[in-house]
Amino acid sequence: MKIGNREFHTEGHTYVMGILNLTPDSFSDGGKWNDRDRALRHVEEMAAAGADIIDIGGESTRPGYTFLPEEEEIARVVPVVQAVKAAFDIPVSLDTYKPKVALAGISAGVDLVNDIWGLKYDPQMAGIIGESGLPCCLMHNRNNTEYHSFIDDVKNDLKETLRLAGKAGIAAEKIILDPGIGFAKSREQNLQVIRCLEELKELGCPLLLGCSRKSVIGLTLDLPVDQRLEGTLVTTVMAVMKGCMFVRVHDVKENVRAVRMTEAVLYS
Repeated sequence: MKIGNREFHTEGHTYVMGILNLTPDSFSDGGKWNDRDRALRHVEEMAAAGADIIDIGGESTRPGYTFLPEEEEIARVVPVVQAVKAAFDIPVSLDTYKPKVALAGISAGVDLVNDIWGLKYDPQMAGIIGESGLPCCLMHNRNNTEYHSFIDDVKNDLKETLRLAGKAGIAAEKIILDPGIGFAKSREQNLQVIRCLEELKELGCPLLLGCSRKSVIGLTLDLPVDQRLEGTLVTTVMAVMKGCMFVRVHDVKENVRAVRMTEAVLYS
């Protein structure tokens, strides 16, 4: 899969996506990187630590987050996208589910669109991504937690996302699926999704796992958000063992090392 100017293997290696939150209220690092200079320094740090791609987001999607108007989100992300593209030779992903923001990001040069609603928030989103020709990451999400057969329901939800993508002309080989850890799921369901990643791979798309510092770790280990690194690293090891294409993380250096060590054990 080509993302930006780089070829990514969909099997056999797990890549690290570094998170850049341009938000004052993200659950983990709100306000730390939400000006241009600090954002660029953090990208430099993540790239030096081994990040393969940078995921830029302008709106927090933590539980109880405040909805951000599209114009304000565009004003947050576009200057940073442009600055990162100008300063670094690293692919850039845009974390948004809003059509106008996606369009602005595509015009600014993003290399991948990361939609936490799996094309279901706004019907225009699928067409925008399809017309752009860019690869995308489409996440499992829903407005309710009324599951009947949990993993089967998650798979069926993702199949609907893939149907929407196909209808809009998004090529199957340009889609990464994200099982949506922390979205419309209980702690136990989040753990079950991680256990059952192989079943989601049956849908035919590479997977991204995003567990970094999330509540499933905090609830399991009874730890605050700033003490969840070890738990995150366990989920990264699981992602490698189960063949995920990407892990999306805050702590790039440590997760890159965990990926490399796990791959050495598995494949050397």
